[in-house]
Amino acid sequence: MRSLMNSWQSTIMGYVEEIRALIGSRPLILVGSSALILDENGRLLLMKRTDNGCWGIPGGSMEPGESLEETIKRETLEETGLEIGAMSLYRIFSGLELYYQYPNGDQVYVVTAVFLTRDVRGTIKINQEEHREWQFFDLLHLPQDISPPIKPILQAFINP
Repeated sequence: MRSLMNSWQSTIMGYVEEIRALIGSRPLILVGSSALILDENGRLLLMKRTDNGCWGIPGGSMEPGESLEETIKRETLEETGLEIGAMSLYRIFSGLELYYQYPNGDQVYVVTAVFLTRDVRGTIKINQEEHREWQFFDLLHLPQDISPPIKPILQAFINP
């Protein structure tokens, strides 16, 4: 199973890179999953991104042949070292408010399935290539510098 996961990991990078080679930085529609991970006190796990210096939640793009549930379990493990157990689909987000231009100029319209969980196992070990720190935040005291495509997700979660 692990070798299959590794081949998928190299496939997605090749897949997106091949498309980028053809279209440059023009907008892509990327489908993925994100996780709202709450601790026993109801605080939300956020990680400070290395690319834009803003806070975000675990998540990323779906790989060919992967389900949305498999995507968030893989991405969370890769980014945090945590294994997700039980989770529920919170909501699907898409549209203009999920447009984002990365610091390198690549443009995306994100379609993301957001899952909610309190069931995680392991010790947090963030992927230093993607994030530089992590913290659990009280929902009423989130940092101001939230990554742009994550803002509408958190606004909807906090103010249903």
